[in-house]
Amino acid sequence: MERRIFHVDLDAFFASVEQHDDPGLAGKPVIVGAAPGHRGVVSTCSYEARAFGIHSAMPVSEAFRRCPGGVFLPVRMGRYAEVSERIMSLLGSFSPDLRQMSVDEAFLDMTGTEKLWGPAPEAAAAMKAKIREETGLGISIGVASNHYVAKIASGLRKPDGLVVVEPGGEEAFMLGLPLGKLWGAGEKTQERFRELGILSLAQLAAIGREALRSLFGRAGGDFLYEASRGRDVGMFGGEPASRSMSAETTFERDLSDRESLESVLLGLADELLYRLWSEGSRSRTVVLKLRLHDFTTLSRRSKRRSFIQTADEAFREALDLLDKAWDGSQAVRLIGLGLADLESGSGSGQGELFPEGDEKRRRAQEAVFEIERKGLGQVRRARLMDKDERGRSRS
Repeated sequence: MERRIFHVDLDAFFASVEQHDDPGLAGKPVIVGAAPGHRGVVSTCSYEARAFGIHSAMPVSEAFRRCPGGVFLPVRMGRYAEVSERIMSLLGSFSPDLRQMSVDEAFLDMTGTEKLWGPAPEAAAAMKAKIREETGLGISIGVASNHYVAKIASGLRKPDGLVVVEPGGEEAFMLGLPLGKLWGAGEKTQERFRELGILSLAQLAAIGREALRSLFGRAGGDFLYEASRGRDVGMFGGEPASRSMSAETTFERDLSDRESLESVLLGLADELLYRLWSEGSRSRTVVLKLRLHDFTTLSRRSKRRSFIQTADEAFREALDLLDKAWDGSQAVRLIGLGLADLESGSGSGQGELFPEGDEKRRRAQEAVFEIERKGLGQVRRARLMDKDERGRSRS
């Protein structure tokens, strides 16, 4: 039986939620992230904002320069996570084999569900209609026999797209794409392609594995050899989905700026902690994932004595792991954060050094998410303020 993998991508998710919650924002360039004049990056922007060349992880100062008339809004992770939880629940009604990759992305294994939902196009159409009916939001879906091709397919006709790659057609599908659509090959790799005179995926696929290894290193050569042929490139590690949760960001342009990476990590930590609490789970283990521009993938983890109670705690662990994994000399294509060894339950648990203080911090963090979820305001971290504002906040 051929596998049928669906990749579901929530279209411009944070911005779409804001436009849904405030219909007056429809059709306007909405940029969600740090405020102009502050440190930080764009988290998500609407398709209207993307017409100005704005993209996720762009410094907000650059986004403001490109679109000073845009609507700049703060991240309301509590609200986004609430909507995401509802959407993931709806997707789970189509298949019990769902792997949530982030607040706005998931894979479903729909193999063997044809008797329930019909062929892939019919099943995908039913999913899209259900999400639109229940939440008012649009999703894009890619269908293929493996995760890598499904992910690429979901991004080809956004927003509200659907692309189905029939079994056996993966290589032909890949060879028909522009070279820039090769997911995982960032800006520096594309520059290297041009230097070598590689201008199409067909040219890339014609190069043997050993030749690619000599040009791009062992990890890079193996990735390019398999990816250009539409094969499974091993997107997941060995951690069972039921024992961990993770979120990751792939940058449109490779990043080597430490401050921007930290801002992205902070957003990932917020997302994970809300998901952790909403599922009634807890974790002591933080996992950092980096994919460098040369396709080398690094993974570091740390295990604490106490359970992680706040996003700030997860963020501090992530920064320690970043220090150990990355010396700043290579650009980063992807950064991910995960919580592993999940356990059921909440609270500080036995063996905590300072359980009362941890519980207070946890309640304070939950209050922040509740404020953001209800749209009553935003608590801005000091590290995301500019120097002048930090000084005013102390006076």
